[in-house]
Amino acid sequence: MTTVRLPLFPLNSVLFPGLVLPLNIFEERYRAMMRDLLKTPEEEPRRFAVVAIRDGLEVAPSAPGMPDPTARPERGPAAGFGPDPLKSFHRVGCVADAATIRERANGTFEVLATGTSRVRLLSVDTSGPFLTAELEELPEEPGDEAGALAEGVLRAFRQYQKRLAGARERSLSTGVELPDEPSVVSYLVAAAMMHDIPTKQRLLQAPDTASRLRDELKLLRSETAIIRNLPSLPAAELTRAPTSLN
Repeated sequence: MTTVRLPLFPLNSVLFPGLVLPLNIFEERYRAMMRDLLKTPEEEPRRFAVVAIRDGLEVAPSAPGMPDPTARPERGPAAGFGPDPLKSFHRVGCVADAATIRERANGTFEVLATGTSRVRLLSVDTSGPFLTAELEELPEEPGDEAGALAEGVLRAFRQYQKRLAGARERSLSTGVELPDEPSVVSYLVAAAMMHDIPTKQRLLQAPDTASRLRDELKLLRSETAIIRNLPSLPAAELTRAPTSLN
């Protein structure tokens, strides 16, 4: 078992390998993390791990509020995640490589990172200025018939896009080339579909590419059928992931 220790960044979203993650860093614990990452030479990867929050707050309360206006806000790297942060996070996450870390004049950071590989969360260390974690690297196995499944998923995804664009009365851009490598297809489609965190998390932690693609094919067919019968949909971008407040 290959393990690695990395800074840990919990988010209210799921990061997939190959997907871009923009971050606006303003909390002190994550500013400390970025300052530490900047010590890594530019020619080396500046890596941290992203996990989705199961139970907790992405941004720690910074002032007293409801229901107790006198309550003192939590401080420290585990603020908002309870006495045992490990229980607050989903166990499978993604390593992110920060290609750009830009410090602003006020001490906050603008970060642009890319997901690289899946990891399993083994333990969380709260003793430093920011969370760190021991992580087990998870290989991406192809599974059975991944190539054929990827072709089917791409066809279903294009139909899903068309139905979604039609429901929103928008034109669909046809100039974007979609990949044909099965694992890349599986991650791109998982990130692009409009689903809740538990569903996306299930796709991230699929045992192999083929299993993920099979799940996506069922979801795409179901969602396309639903969209076909709906007069309108909420305004949300198909391929734009939400930017964290951090």
